[in-house]
Amino acid sequence: MSALECVLTELAEIFGDRISCSEAVRDHHSHGEGWQEGRLPAAVVFVENTQEVSTVLKACNQHGVPIVAFGGGTSLEGHVTPPENGISLDLSRMTQILEVNGDDLDCRVEAGVTRHALNAYLRDSGLFFPVDPGGESTLGGMCATRASGTAAVRYGTMRENTLGLTVVLADGRIVRTGGRVRKSATGYDLTRLFVGSEGTLGIITEIQLRLHGLPEAIATAVCQFEKLEDAVNTAVTTMQIGLPIGRMELMDEVQMDACIKYSKMAGYDVLPTMFFEFHGAPAAVKEQVETMEAVVADHNGKGFLWSNNPEDRNELWKARHSAFWACLAYRPNHRGIATDAVVPVSALTELITGSKKDIEESGLLAPIVGHVGDGNFHTVILVPPEPDGLARALELDRKIVNRALSLGGACSGEHGIGLGKKEFMEREHGRDALDIMRMLKISFDPNNILNPGKMLPDNVM
Repeated sequence: MSALECVLTELAEIFGDRISCSEAVRDHHSHGEGWQEGRLPAAVVFVENTQEVSTVLKACNQHGVPIVAFGGGTSLEGHVTPPENGISLDLSRMTQILEVNGDDLDCRVEAGVTRHALNAYLRDSGLFFPVDPGGESTLGGMCATRASGTAAVRYGTMRENTLGLTVVLADGRIVRTGGRVRKSATGYDLTRLFVGSEGTLGIITEIQLRLHGLPEAIATAVCQFEKLEDAVNTAVTTMQIGLPIGRMELMDEVQMDACIKYSKMAGYDVLPTMFFEFHGAPAAVKEQVETMEAVVADHNGKGFLWSNNPEDRNELWKARHSAFWACLAYRPNHRGIATDAVVPVSALTELITGSKKDIEESGLLAPIVGHVGDGNFHTVILVPPEPDGLARALELDRKIVNRALSLGGACSGEHGIGLGKKEFMEREHGRDALDIMRMLKISFDPNNILNPGKMLPDNVM
């Protein structure tokens, strides 16, 4: 028997009907939500606890069979695309919330728990988990890709909100990193090493997370602008004066048009638009709103509408989180490539206005949306159904990323690298740094079974 056949036979005896070679199941696990072509895994194994993950990895490592973890399947850069003749390890059944320590503002969850499920569980505790990428993301996948979202400007990303991990290494060893304390000066920071490693060094099965108290008061505000530059400069000024904003999001006029149609957003014009959210005590929120109104006025904002009505707030952020789907619905016969550039906030206006020119020159449709408070913005490049459509879209993507890199930025602020952004890694980090990353990969996974071919360019070392 081949190595793959040996592994499948061995795992079938252990997992029974929780290992599937069905084409429909394999197809579901062949891709994420990005533009990259999918690839069918040889089989899908559904695990339910850390020990089972260890069992699978031991077998794969012994026979040299590649494997990739799969959670919600919401990634955009090809992270979960299976390796050839490989196994997709589905962690979506690992959904236990293991502990909540309200007095210490932390919790421990299994990797398949979604952020929505965790916050629903915490609803009556006065606590919440703030990291909020779009879609039904699992917390294991969010940790593996170092995800963030609309609230990162105030609460940080998965890096800042992860206290510790349980990780299964390639050879099946189970390692616990970090803990429940808020600071430690003992040993290498393995937690930060695994956060953002995209399943290439180990598979995360449990996460110790930092929780936050629900704000006493929350208000939202919306302002529209005639010029995109004025909207971006509003965000830059807000950060430079140190206003403790809860969320601050930008949509250009194209993205607004898509969202108005998709999410039925009545009462808005098709103009560049900023969404704001303010958190804190009632008096503090009132002061933040007043300061923000003055900043908006200084940058030619068209009105400043604010509300502390939860229904208005939920409707607004639901529309924001549906922006990607709004773009795809905007041109139904097009595919979408989501860019993810980030720069120091002082360079944000130059990046976005320059990228807008790149889009116009390309002749493509690419709505702009972004977490501009932390220097991060996205375009959804809509790929026309023409023979050269994908090539043109990828050329525009490269222009935007290279523009960000030339301004001291990064090729990805939150989507990660996967397959989609590998080509930019050497320019951003330098060859020596990539050689060190490869050395770490070899040290943790000498047989290269863990999500091979992702993150690191093939020509490194």
